[in-house]
Amino acid sequence: MLRALKHSVNVLESVATSSFSAWRGCLVVKPAVQPQKPLVLYDIEACPYCRKVREVFTALHLDVDIRPCPKGGQVFRREAEMLGGKQQFPLLVDPNTDQVMYESEQIIEYLFSQYGGCSVPGYYETKAGQFVWGAAASASSELRGMRVERAKRPEQSLHLWSFEGSPFSRLVREKLCEFELPYTLHNLGKEHWTEFGPAFQRIKPGPYKPQPGGKRDAFFQEHGRVQVPYLEDPNTGVKLFESKQIVDYLEKEYAL
Repeated sequence: MLRALKHSVNVLESVATSSFSAWRGCLVVKPAVQPQKPLVLYDIEACPYCRKVREVFTALHLDVDIRPCPKGGQVFRREAEMLGGKQQFPLLVDPNTDQVMYESEQIIEYLFSQYGGCSVPGYYETKAGQFVWGAAASASSELRGMRVERAKRPEQSLHLWSFEGSPFSRLVREKLCEFELPYTLHNLGKEHWTEFGPAFQRIKPGPYKPQPGGKRDAFFQEHGRVQVPYLEDPNTGVKLFESKQIVDYLEKEYAL
């Protein structure tokens, strides 16, 4: 009962985080072709600068391998330092172009230019006071996804279908970050305004039909619905939708 209540409170806090972030990272701006080799992001879920970069991955519909680097972490922070020379996040590694870069603004410009073939849209440009709103967004979620928690190491990376602005997906990403569990983030942003709204009843009435040929259509064909978060753990064969079930599973399977 108390766990269910706490989860509901966390969802409301996550809604506030998305609101402070102006709900960026929900709608796909320009679908990009997935590169031959996966991009890698060394990331702290609660960091405002990392959030800005993840928003762009959703905007471009790009998947990315996440290496969580929470404060106090011992798994990927040293690896990031070896690659870039310091423990600063976000850190993007693109093996397709041999690029290694830190600053969020530089990463955002690179992603839109390299994979979107365009300049940074106004909605994603850095604006005065944005850091204050970003910090408020992180504080709204009690800085979950900032500090490490002891956990077991998986043999294989997990897979999460998500989009940055989803309040429910954020709860799962927070736990993955705290546990330093590597995962492939499959971005499943909304491809059209009619897709806004919860999975059980979107803005457009009637049965849901995703845009033909897109990532959401492929997901729909496989699962019969489009709902995030969705987690697959190749280490155990577990496949789950609901955020509370996923968080409970991660705590049961990996917490020490």
